[in-house]
Amino acid sequence: MVSAVKHLHQIGIVHRDLKPENFIMAECSPDSEIKLIDFGLSQRFSGQEQHLHSIVGTPYYVAPEVLRGDYDQKCDVWSLGVIMYILLCGYPPFEGSENNMIFHKILTQ
Repeated sequence: MVSAVKHLHQIGIVHRDLKPENFIMAECSPDSEIKLIDFGLSQRFSGQEQHLHSIVGTPYYVAPEVLRGDYDQKCDVWSLGVIMYILLCGYPPFEGSENNMIFHKILTQ
């Protein structure tokens, strides 16, 4: 997963919607490659200086910078961290019954 995101960033693409559902196995084998899918919210970026402003993504995985409306490709790194947290713990680090509750926790905790 990290390798796929690193490659995207190296070629100037930020995914902006990383979540477990967007990683698939290429085949039914323990040694299968992992593929990244769903580039509907992805965006080209021109380098470290460019900032994005659209508030997009899936609530559990969205970075605080995205919610503030001023972010760069590092928002994908946050999402990868949330995915790793879920893989290790079995539940997301920020939960709530409504999106606004999740967003509040992401921004304040």
